[in-house]
Amino acid sequence: MSERVGFIGLGIMGRGMAVNLLKAGFALTVWNRTAARADDLVAAGARLAASPAELAAECTLICSCVSDTPDVREVLLGDHGVIHGAHAGSLIIDLSTISPHGARAIGTELAARDLHFLDAPVSGGSEGAARGTLSIMVGGEPEQFTRALPYLQAMGKTITHVGRSGDGQTVKLVNQILVVGTMLAVSEALTFAKASGVDLEKTLAAVSGGAAGSWMLANRGPQCIARDWRPGFTIDLQQKDLRLVLQAADQVGAPLLATSQIYQLYRVLQQAGLGHEGNHALIKALERLSGDA
Repeated sequence: MSERVGFIGLGIMGRGMAVNLLKAGFALTVWNRTAARADDLVAAGARLAASPAELAAECTLICSCVSDTPDVREVLLGDHGVIHGAHAGSLIIDLSTISPHGARAIGTELAARDLHFLDAPVSGGSEGAARGTLSIMVGGEPEQFTRALPYLQAMGKTITHVGRSGDGQTVKLVNQILVVGTMLAVSEALTFAKASGVDLEKTLAAVSGGAAGSWMLANRGPQCIARDWRPGFTIDLQQKDLRLVLQAADQVGAPLLATSQIYQLYRVLQQAGLGHEGNHALIKALERLSGDA
């Protein structure tokens, strides 16, 4: 028998995931800091709670998807947080990207109230959230992963239990290193192609099916060519993730030369007021360096 699901956070990623839970037929209660963002979900059958605590009081499986570690702590452990309404034995699944250490600490505090916790960050952009094709990396108890799986399958396509509490966040940071490194390569390649005078669309068609092919090239390369900076994931959110990457790398002593450089390139774009644009706007930093901005 399915559980009543709560979903906290209806932003660029959370909205699509919540919609897909409804489409899968699960009873859903939602909460968002700006309540009006839930209007279409309520019209589709969801119930709107007045606080995370109220949401938790009527749900046994609670998902959160908010911006950063302090935001997760606030909605789960704050004065009106989930911890104050949840029943013993309930499962909290955090789909945000936060620090591995933060995830483990939150899990420990929830466990003291007999609440279960999975850190389950996602990848795939707003497109993947809307289509239900996200990759989801899950850390926590295996039996709770099994319990969560039917609900995660409504939101994602590649769902992997990667290990203990906090390990989901570590694997997500691995993902982000690969994402931004690939986007830098895409940016350099397109900048070179443009400077060389070749047709950019034909260039993408020629290289996308070979060894150079990647999700970022296929999905963000055409946006760069079209000068379409609508975000699947914003620069500001990408920078938050890279800050987490660099902090975690410092803790374990891993040298991240390219990732550190990309963080600085994104900082240039943030200072230019472009933090709301998609993370593929990284190419603009190279265009500025080449005098083509």
